[in-house]
Amino acid sequence: MNQQQLKAKISSISNKLTSIQQNLPNRIFLTCETANSYAANKFLFEDVGARFCIITAIDTDRCLELIYHYCFDQIGCIIHLKVLVYDKQSPSVESITPFLPAAEWIEREIHDLYGIDFKNHPRLKRLILADDWPQGVYPMRKEVKK
Repeated sequence: MNQQQLKAKISSISNKLTSIQQNLPNRIFLTCETANSYAANKFLFEDVGARFCIITAIDTDRCLELIYHYCFDQIGCIIHLKVLVYDKQSPSVESITPFLPAAEWIEREIHDLYGIDFKNHPRLKRLILADDWPQGVYPMRKEVKK
């Protein structure tokens, strides 16, 4: 598969995405709402055959962002899927561990540090924070740093 074929394949799920951008030759930036996160991730992993790398999280002023990073090694392309989580009071998104077990620990880490609930995660319990860390306090959230 070349880059044109990859872009054509991605455009087949454009109804699940709010934006598709390619500002750099070997990087594709996709954005979706939380309701479409599971389907978009599953598509990239199973249908496109992209290799899952990691998930990063960011606390912005307006929402929490999850960025799922995938590599398409055959053509040296990186695909970033940004998921916008607007409900900062009780943030949640569907876990991708049912089809991608390698995401289990990074979802647990993000849950610890940002308080995002990964629905249908097989074992969403603390990974990094101490057992006596206060419930509802997430060290990477902006309100904790004030």
